[in-house]
Amino acid sequence: MGVVAANIAALRQRIAIAAEQAGRKPEEIELIAVTKTVDVPRIREAMAEGITSLGENRVQELTAKYEEVGPEANWHLIGHLQTNKVKYIVDKVALIHSLDRMSLARELSKRAQAISRVVPVLVQVNIAEEESKFGLYRDEVIPFIEEVRSMPGLKIQGLMTIAPLTGDPEEVRPVFRSLKELAVEIGNMGFPEVEMRYLSMGMTNDFEVAIQEGANMIRVGSGIFGERS
Repeated sequence: MGVVAANIAALRQRIAIAAEQAGRKPEEIELIAVTKTVDVPRIREAMAEGITSLGENRVQELTAKYEEVGPEANWHLIGHLQTNKVKYIVDKVALIHSLDRMSLARELSKRAQAISRVVPVLVQVNIAEEESKFGLYRDEVIPFIEEVRSMPGLKIQGLMTIAPLTGDPEEVRPVFRSLKELAVEIGNMGFPEVEMRYLSMGMTNDFEVAIQEGANMIRVGSGIFGERS
């Protein structure tokens, strides 16, 4: 068994344990392999182990790899998205995790309509209010959704957050819990055009805590492919 395959097997075991600790089924959790700086042969190794969702931070890298791998995988744009780059990926992505401002919503709506597509998106929330990170603050999210929810070509399907990097994942448990509570609150508001289907939270260093707090999408890079060089 190769390194990538072994890492994925170990990861799935950890996902299963975390899910069971929370009284959940492991199959509820979607594993997104973060392929930033990862070459296509290693991506194919992961796909051979049943990985179907690939996450990219940068548009240029996503489009280059899409040319080689194509729609065999579900491509997720998980990084900050500039409005002038929307046109390059609007026809390629299964889900955009990083809707964080009105100008981006308008551009996505325009580009999606132009190709008669409805693009699934997650609203990025900066729960910890870190100045170094993108995303709406918690109290901005509901007004933003109220404004964006009826835009043609967009479908809000949940929320995403990036927790602060810490040596102890327990320290960021409140971040994940807060995002889950916000998703429940939005779901209870009953917006007909909005789903709280996905909670994208948790990465290599903290995904187990995220799963225990309700994540059903986790974004793992180094836990699959090793540390980036």
